[in-house]
Amino acid sequence: MPDWIAAGFGEYAKRMPREAKLELVGIRPEPRSTGKTTAQIMEAEAQRILAALPQDSLRIALDEHGAQWTTKQFAGRMKLWMGEGRDVAFIIGGADGLHESVKKSAQQLLALSALTLPHALVRVLLAEQLYRSHSLLHGHPYHRE
Repeated sequence: MPDWIAAGFGEYAKRMPREAKLELVGIRPEPRSTGKTTAQIMEAEAQRILAALPQDSLRIALDEHGAQWTTKQFAGRMKLWMGEGRDVAFIIGGADGLHESVKKSAQQLLALSALTLPHALVRVLLAEQLYRSHSLLHGHPYHRE
């Protein structure tokens, strides 16, 4: 990833308190130069993604066709998740998106935008929204209306 992606994600991750720690787990993308079809590439990546997900985590797959929440709705969901005491795994697809098997394994599909976004940028946007939501829940002035 470009340095600015790592710096952006890192900035929001370090702002998060211990009880809402962000951890990024990267999955090696499938090489695009092997002659495999897009479907084969997505299947191979899906296997790695599913293997990396914690068993008992709440899985939220990011997809442009998923639910679109406001910041307040996102914060409300975050409050519920934290109350459940489970880890939440946000699943960001690769260059070709997420294989259907990954989407089906998720309890929720979420869209950060109706636009198609580069997966690297989604890391930063998601981290910022998690920080914003946590700030909103705890009365921190970061979020303004």
